Amino acid sequence: MNRSDSVARGRISKLAGRGRARARAKIAGLICLIFLGMGAALPAAAQDKTASLAMYDGPDREQKILAAAKAEGSVNLYTTLAASNLTTLIGPFEKKYGIKVVIWRAGTEKVLQRTLTEASAQRYEVDAIHFGSPQLEALHRENVLQEVKSPVFAELMPGAVPAHHEWAATILQLYVQAYNTNKVKKEDVPKSYQDLLNPKWKGKLSIESGAWPWFATLVQNMGEEKGIKLFRDIVATNGMSNRQGESLLTNLVSAGEIPLALTVYHHMPEVAKAKGAPVQSFVLEPAIARANGIAIARRAPHPNAALLFYDYMLSAGGAQKTFSSINYIPTNSKVSSGLPSSIHIKLVDPALVLDQVDKWSKLFDEIFIKQQP
Repeated sequence: MNRSDSVARGRISKLAGRGRARARAKIAGLICLIFLGMGAALPAAAQDKTASLAMYDGPDREQKILAAAKAEGSVNLYTTLAASNLTTLIGPFEKKYGIKVVIWRAGTEKVLQRTLTEASAQRYEVDAIHFGSPQLEALHRENVLQEVKSPVFAELMPGAVPAHHEWAATILQLYVQAYNTNKVKKEDVPKSYQDLLNPKWKGKLSIESGAWPWFATLVQNMGEEKGIKLFRDIVATNGMSNRQGESLLTNLVSAGEIPLALTVYHHMPEVAKAKGAPVQSFVLEPAIARANGIAIARRAPHPNAALLFYDYMLSAGGAQKTFSSINYIPTNSKVSSGLPSSIHIKLVDPALVLDQVDKWSKLFDEIFIKQQP
């Protein structure tokens, strides 16, 4: 292995983080192929018939896509969406259009691996891919995805569609803060991150051990030097335990073992609260969220059915309302997110996750993991 390969592998291996390291290391190894130019890269000019309607914006776009999609009859979807939600999300599409969605569901690393492996072998089976935005951005870099021009883009929240238009965010997973209502009084809940410097929080704070993308996005928004200093001071003053996994962290807050957690996903405390747990979520500004999204494969065997499904997943009259009903935050601005309109959401940049993993995971470890008081 030459020096550049070694540096690339070292950088990407940090994606594994702490906790869930074995699973994340698999993802890291797969994305490493991209940085080393060994993945499924297709020539940039290797377009096929997908482009004919993917980029079409005539007044009869909808009719053309529907007719072509019905002629194809099915769409092959690779996804990480929860199995329990797939029927709710996909059923209405199949019923409305009479087009079968053939689903292959797996974890993030397996979806990424299969997509890259098939593209590298020129075995074109997948039509549409739905999973995390960093992985979609990685597939973009490998020329696996198809550029799309959709009128639905105008309805999506800012930042939902990258400039290259090869994927679009469908849902957000919002990081929120959560506290145990038996351990923390409502009037004592912090109003800002600066409030966490108060000595009353000593020994009461915890963070998920792999939340460096949240940290990077947050402190960049604060002003990098200022934000890093703030969290160093918080840890030096009050300490910060860490736990592996947002679900575990939520459970420990519910149980009272951890009074206040900084990084759980928005739906987790709500689910626990509905079951009677003494837990309440709140949001410190700026709110940080990571996106999942939808993309069409550049060599999709059913490109127009994929395009119809793509628009459905992004549309207010399609999957977006369903996403909202099952506790996801939709990206279509015409669908209520259930969040206060005053909340400002800052999205984790998938390019940051791919390109700056070494810098931010190292800083995160130094501040939150290694320097426990």
